Amino acid sequence: MADADVDGQHIRTLLLTLLFRFMKPLIENGFVYLAQPPLYKLKWGGKEPVQYAFSDRERDGFIQMGLDNGKRLPKEDGIQRFKGLGEMPAKELWDTTMDPATRVLIKVTLEDAAAADDLFSVLMGEDVELRRSFIQRNAKDVRFLDI
Repeated sequence: MADADVDGQHIRTLLLTLLFRFMKPLIENGFVYLAQPPLYKLKWGGKEPVQYAFSDRERDGFIQMGLDNGKRLPKEDGIQRFKGLGEMPAKELWDTTMDPATRVLIKVTLEDAAAADDLFSVLMGEDVELRRSFIQRNAKDVRFLDI
């Protein structure tokens, strides 16, 4: 389990690389899963239930659908972006990420871990030209930059 933002993606990459390189049987035998905590909480006005979004796109879709259905989001606390798991109250973390009845888990495959290992090797390895090429190819995706 890691944060839902870009920092969490970095942590997941590091953990998958560690598991792939030093504990591969855990992945090969299907024992590794990624818990998916939400990135946003939407609190609609009135008695509408809270919604959790796992991406910007999902948040935008929920907002559009809600507004189309006449719902309103309070300006002061209608949308909350979780900066990290530590920001979430324990009960909310249980309800959204840990409870077996409601959580979202992604099973890690050997291919997932190998891709993480490859990425880690490019970004942290000694081949400067490979890293430069990777950055140049992927600079267009800078929308994922979280500063």
